[in-house]
Amino acid sequence: MLRIESVRSHEPPATDLVEAMVQEVSRHYGRIDVPGAPTATPADLGPPGGAFVVVFDDDDGDGGRAVAGGGLKRLDDQACEIKRMYVVPAARGRGLGRVLLEALEDEARRLGYRVARLDTGPEQPGAQRMYERAGYAAIENFNANPFASFWGEKVLSPG
Repeated sequence: MLRIESVRSHEPPATDLVEAMVQEVSRHYGRIDVPGAPTATPADLGPPGGAFVVVFDDDDGDGGRAVAGGGLKRLDDQACEIKRMYVVPAARGRGLGRVLLEALEDEARRLGYRVARLDTGPEQPGAQRMYERAGYAAIENFNANPFASFWGEKVLSPG
């Protein structure tokens, strides 16, 4: 059984998931948390304008294992950016990326955002396809991310 929770962005499991994501994508692009790249710090991904959501798998009987996570960062009063989405390798192929994306959109609505934006790089075509299937339309480069090749936006319908 899956459980979805908003957690503190500055402590585990959020910090562990973010570091695992950065390590994995660094194999494709080099470190992405460098000067000049868009920020996704724990402060960016925490209250009052941000959030970090974790998907836990409660089937293993040990109180739940964090299998996916991602954050929201405030862009302005109406728009947020989805950042640092990650599914642990052992949990891939179960549709958890889509579960996480929907949970982040729900959290964005709860925080009062009407628009969600995101990006992904050329070495992650599966992520781009998932975003497009979820209704993210291609837009211009909104965040000057030097590692991205796709920037998307979705108007969030009331939940």
